[in-house]
This record gives sequence, C-alpha cells and structure tokens, in this order.
Amino acid sequence: MSHVKSHAQSTSMTSLLALALVWVSLLFSAPAALAQASDTADQPLPPEQLEQLVAPIALHPDALLTQILMASTYPLEVVQAARWSKENPDIAGDALEDAMEPQPWDPSVKSLTAFQQVLQMMNDDLAWTQKLGDAFLAQQEDVLDAVQRLRMKADEAGNLKTTKEQKVEKQTVTAESGQKETVIIVEQADPEVIYVPAYNPTVIYGGWPYPAYPPYYWYPPGYVARRAFWFGVGVIAGRALWGRCDWGRRSVNINVNRYNSFNRTNITRPNWNHNPAHRRAVPYKGRDVANRYGKGTRDVRSREQFRGRAEAGRRDLQRPGAGQRPGAGQRPGTGQRPGAGQRPGAGQRPSTGQRPSAGQRPGAGQRPSTGQRPSAAVRPSAPVSRPAKRPASRPAKRPASRPSPSKRPAAYQGVGRGKQVRKNSSRGKSSRKSSRSRPSKSRSRSSSRSRGKSSGRSRGGGGRSRGGGGRRR
Repeated sequence: MSHVKSHAQSTSMTSLLALALVWVSLLFSAPAALAQASDTADQPLPPEQLEQLVAPIALHPDALLTQILMASTYPLEVVQAARWSKENPDIAGDALEDAMEPQPWDPSVKSLTAFQQVLQMMNDDLAWTQKLGDAFLAQQEDVLDAVQRLRMKADEAGNLKTTKEQKVEKQTVTAESGQKETVIIVEQADPEVIYVPAYNPTVIYGGWPYPAYPPYYWYPPGYVARRAFWFGVGVIAGRALWGRCDWGRRSVNINVNRYNSFNRTNITRPNWNHNPAHRRAVPYKGRDVANRYGKGTRDVRSREQFRGRAEAGRRDLQRPGAGQRPGAGQRPGTGQRPGAGQRPGAGQRPSTGQRPSAGQRPGAGQRPSTGQRPSAAVRPSAPVSRPAKRPASRPAKRPASRPSPSKRPAAYQGVGRGKQVRKNSSRGKSSRKSSRSRPSKSRSRSSSRSRGKSSGRSRGGGGRSRGGGGRRR
C-alpha cells in the first residue's frame, strides 16, 4: 500500500510540474502574441479578402446593399431584429412601421425587418456579419470598390443582366480625384417591389480566382441552383428602402424623404454616420476604429450611469420622511457616531454616582439618536431602559449605606460642626459667669439644700454623697 501511495504522490507532483511549465510558457508567450495582434489589427484587409466578404451581397440592388452594410455594424441588434421578424412574419406595410417605432434599434436594422430573407442570412452567419461591418467601418471606400469589381466580373461572365426582377445599368461617374470611371448600378425593376437575389458566387462571377479566400455564400430555403440568379417572392418594401450609394465618392447616404417617412423622424442631412450607441457590447476591431467610435461608446455608458445615479438620488429625495429623518450630515456616520474608543465601555461607563440624572442627560440634539426621540424635557425622569452591559451591582468597595447621625460613634460627635460647637461653648462660659454673680441669698439656699440632702442620705448609712465633688453648673 505504501508503494502505491508513493507512486500516486509522484504522479501528482509530475502533473503539477507539467501544469506549472504550461503556465510559465503562456506567461512569456502571451505578451508577444498580444503585441503581434495589436500590430496587425490596424492593417487593412487585402482586396481579395474584401471581395470574399461582399461576394454574397455585391449583386443586390444598391439601396438594399447600402442598408445591409449599415446594419452589419450593429450585429447584436441584427440578432434581436431577426428573432422579432421570425416571431412576427406577417407584419408588413404600415403595421410594420407602427411596430418598429418603439424598438430601440438603429434605423438601418429596423428597415431590414421588411426583408426577412436578408435578416435570416445575417443572423445565420453572425461571424460573417461582424467581419463585414468591421471592414465597412474601417475601409468603406475599399468595400465599395470590391463590390464594383465583382459586378464587373459578373458582367464579363454574362451573368449580370436586366430582368423582370431587377434593372442593371452602367453609368459614368466622376471620382473625387476628378477622373471619370464606369460603374454598374443595380436597381429594382419595380420601385415598390424588390426581389432579393440568391446565387452561387463560384459560378456567378465566372469562377473564383482566390483559392486562399473562398467566398462566403448563403442559400435561402427553396433555393434552386439551376440558374445564375434565383429570386424569391417579391417584397413590397415601400418606404423601408431608403439607402443610396454615391459611387463617385464611394460613400453611402440616405433618401431623406423615405427615411423620415418610415422612421417617423425629421432629419435634413442625407449623410450616414455610424452611431456607437447601437453597437452595444460588441468591441471595435483595430485601434483606429476603436479610437474613432469607442470614445462615443464610453461617453454613452457614462451618461447612462450618471442618469441612473441621478434618478436614484431623485427617488431618495421623494421618499416619504426623507426631509425629517437625519441625513448624512445629521445622523451619526462613521466619523460622527461613537466608536469603540469614544462610546463608554466597561471602564469608561459612568457609575451610579457619576451617571447624569434624567434632568442632566443630553437631549436628542446632543447625543446620537434619531431625530424623533423626545428630548430631556418631555422624557420621563426615570430611564426606560439601561444599557445591556451595565454592571449588575455597585462597586464592592463602596459602603452599602451611609450611617445615620444617630448611629455614628460618640467619638466623632461634633466633627464637621465646629461653628455650632463653638457657639455652645460660648453659651456655657456665659452661664458660668452669670452663676458666680448671683446674690448670697441664693447661694445660702443652695448650701442649705445641699446640707439637707447630705444629712438625709447619711442617715441611711453607706450612701454616697452626691452633693460633694459635684461639678458646678
């Protein structure tokens, strides 16, 4: 048994040592990995990777493409909208606008509830949605360039043509550099009805030239891969479709009239700007994007926290009795109420002779108590209750009772009453002087009385004469 026990201990020690080595290796390798990640985080994505990301949506109508790119920057709200859309598949038109008004999502996310197929695609592949949104925030012009390159490839392959569902048109625009260039515009054939296309990227673009970056793809339920394009049921989008592309400047903007009508707002500027408040807890990729929008997120959180603290303060002030009971400056706090060193302990608590009476005790304004306790003037003279730790009896060395004057020893009579004793002594002296100055007749009477008494007592024999040797008064 001892051999088995020692073997188990040896195995346990070996496992702990191996675990420690793993932690040490991670400790030294983690900083290098983080440094490498921070160095590559701000590097722009190459053109082939951007084409990989936009492959499933590059051939969508421009307005729908624009709103997909906007909404991809708010992935968490996309998930919420997709769940709502799945639970409410029959709400459309004016009823949809009414249902979207109270929702706390970005307008671009709200608009996609009219296109359940698009929301389902973005929700099913949320990692792709987030990567697309990150790329669009960091490289908006490059993303729109990738869309145009893929449209040119589909056109060259003969797969991008005008149909009854959509209209394809080539236009010449002026770039910001002043140069003229040709771009491909895709719009819905019916302004009020939009068909969301689905296709195989490896076929529609005439073969995929980037094996290292295979294209993303998504096929809706009922998809049939017999044609280059597959269209589902047309959607009456109405005012929910308000996005636009400015291909000359490679930017996205807003159709103000449609936007205000669907969202019931009153904006006047057609420019689109990312709103960090709708990003929620999703972090931004790269230092540049984080610095550009992350501060806005922190400011929003700070405002929300301040609002929460301010609202809590207002509730406290409105609470009944908040102005009557002692506040932080009135009731004893940590620094005001007596602590272990301030409040009377066993050695500091006043004894019976030192304890203040009912008339001397501090009132409500002097000792720490609630503001509604009665003061000394209205409090009963006898204390209602005494501290729990009050000594059960008085000190043992103190006499139980003070002797009364009648029971005091005679040796101590007159102590403490010197004035009275002197007065009595003076009266005695005066009496003696007056007795010496009385007439002889009185003295003779006194002498005859004394002799009479002496003779009377001597007759009995053996009697002690009380007249002789007596103190004269």
